[in-house]
Amino acid sequence: MLSPRKFVPLVLLLVMGTVACRLDMHVQPRYNPLAKSDFFPDERAARPLVDGTVARGEERADTYFYTGKIGNNPGEYMPFPATRDVLERGRERYNVYCAPCHSRVGDGNGFVPSRGFARTPPSYHIDRLRNAPIGYFYDVMTNGFGIMLDYSAQISPRDRWCIAAYIRALQLSQNTTQTDVPEGQSVPSKAPEFAEPGTGATLPHAAPGAEAGKGAPE
Repeated sequence: MLSPRKFVPLVLLLVMGTVACRLDMHVQPRYNPLAKSDFFPDERAARPLVDGTVARGEERADTYFYTGKIGNNPGEYMPFPATRDVLERGRERYNVYCAPCHSRVGDGNGFVPSRGFARTPPSYHIDRLRNAPIGYFYDVMTNGFGIMLDYSAQISPRDRWCIAAYIRALQLSQNTTQTDVPEGQSVPSKAPEFAEPGTGATLPHAAPGAEAGKGAPE
């Protein structure tokens, strides 16, 4: 059994060793972000990535999917099938990000231009845009055009393609003929009738038995 005279120095030694170890772990030899370094010739502690390094999940080997272009030209096709789910997703995202300026039918008379915005967006239904490749719309959403800023940070690549597909559906809907719609439907569709039109803060309520686009039952 240790005597008190020998026990106290041993405890102090253990405490000092523990403190020293903890201090070394907290105050490590390292560089702060963007600090200056005397070790590297360019004096930058933050080193450039090794050539060919990509973030996990960000390889982007499918260049058409991420650019909408084949070489320098916009592509003419979707990189995945334009299913009903794709169009529904495109409609939902379009109404969030695009409709405020371009309107829900794509004629350029959205809420923002109606409140005095400097320039009215072009209608999707003019010949130039009806004949534009679908990759063109993806490219505009990715990189912006004119005074329109890009939406690459707000909208994922797949959602941009969904929106582009929905824009094609809008163009078809506004330039369709009677032969393009099922029997019993008219072009243009009849306006719906409402029992309660709504106040702007509340949604409208359809008239009993009426379906959107078919008017009241006869």
